[in-house]
Amino acid sequence: MSDQARLSAGDRAPDFCLASDQDGEVDLYDLLKQGRKVIVYFYPAAMTPGCTKQACDFTDSLDALQAAGYTVVGISKDTTTKLAKFRERDGLSITLLSDPDLAVHRAYGAYGEKKLYGKVVEGVIRSTFVVDTDGGIELAQYNVKATGHVAKLRKDLGLPVPPA
Repeated sequence: MSDQARLSAGDRAPDFCLASDQDGEVDLYDLLKQGRKVIVYFYPAAMTPGCTKQACDFTDSLDALQAAGYTVVGISKDTTTKLAKFRERDGLSITLLSDPDLAVHRAYGAYGEKKLYGKVVEGVIRSTFVVDTDGGIELAQYNVKATGHVAKLRKDLGLPVPPA
């Protein structure tokens, strides 16, 4: 799959097994065997303002998402050491995974050309996917905004959105 390939609803979710910041590995299909849908989101870099806002929003919504049958995993190219610092610094409770060679990013179409301040650059495309319990893509969102994304996602999933 090239960097520009995009996933759509109905596609099979590429499986992955990535290192977690909490000493271990997380396999997508093992998570699905638990009978829960999985929200997989890709973000450019831990401890940057936008990525911190998004991770904190997912953490703040985690109880409601879990109650609705979802597991949340965030994936970046950061090392597990940096992800552990990110978790500790910001009190994050979501699962953070490291994809240093960007293989999973590429499999999901979350790495490639994008516009940054009007210039075309190659990099991580902030993206979110909802994987159903059968391993299919239920929802694929590319070029999402860091701020307000979790509230929009909750609305798109038909879940209650807390007042701002």
